[in-house]
Amino acid sequence: MNNQGAEQEVENWDIVVESKTPWFNLQLKHVWHYRDLLFLLVKRDYVASFKQTVLGPLWFFIQPLMTTFVYIFIFGRVAKISTGSTPGILFYFMNVVLWNYFASCLLSASNTFVGNANLFGKVYFPRLIIPMSSIFSNLLKFGVQFAMFILMMAYYYFAQPGSIHPTWSVLFFPFILLAMAMLGSGVGMIISSMTTKYRDLNHLVAFGVQLFMYATPVVYPLSFLKNGAGMLLMINPLTSLFELYRYMFLGEGSFNAMGLAYSFGFAAVAMAIGVIVFNRVEKSFIDTV
Repeated sequence: MNNQGAEQEVENWDIVVESKTPWFNLQLKHVWHYRDLLFLLVKRDYVASFKQTVLGPLWFFIQPLMTTFVYIFIFGRVAKISTGSTPGILFYFMNVVLWNYFASCLLSASNTFVGNANLFGKVYFPRLIIPMSSIFSNLLKFGVQFAMFILMMAYYYFAQPGSIHPTWSVLFFPFILLAMAMLGSGVGMIISSMTTKYRDLNHLVAFGVQLFMYATPVVYPLSFLKNGAGMLLMINPLTSLFELYRYMFLGEGSFNAMGLAYSFGFAAVAMAIGVIVFNRVEKSFIDTV
């Protein structure tokens, strides 16, 4: 009787952690229970980005501005790539800001398992919180830089009438950010799952992201490419998103419904595959990292 009573007492757990989950399970219920941790991680990432620096939060503005000036000199002055009627500083700055958001989501998600192995091995929490927190922390950084772009756009709108032509489609801008986050995080989670076994992939990701930028109309408009090069570039799911982005705020670029459907479909598939692979790998990755 005593042994049976002790066995019943042991089996009365308050929380049961099970390893078997469906292949496609966002675990949103668990994520909601750990929402305080999500907010804490977002705050940590945001503060850590300028902690123990001389200029602090000013780096949020300095980095895209310096990159913009470099692009103006190299691609505008040396390569003579035309930005149409759009002022060069506005063209390059807005593209740099959006590209940084996509690249940050991809790079931070690709480092989920390797970069947080010590934390994962000590305590349980929904692992999906880590890539989700990177999305929100990168969104905060993007918001700060995007606010500066809005101020720059307002200046040129009133100081140089006719240089930019914002359109009503700016109302759909959040969907572009959603597609960017899904695509970057989805691909990043796939890469993160692969780096648990192939650690040298970490060295290729940052380099590959830089190369991929030149295959995306970031430093040049799509109209710059002639013949079949522009059509070939449409294979890149980011192409239609950047073109619509410029069309929304500048009146330049293009609105391609088929291209946008392809981009959003590609982003959704990448996110779905990323979550599936992530959920499968998270159960056993600690044995290989």
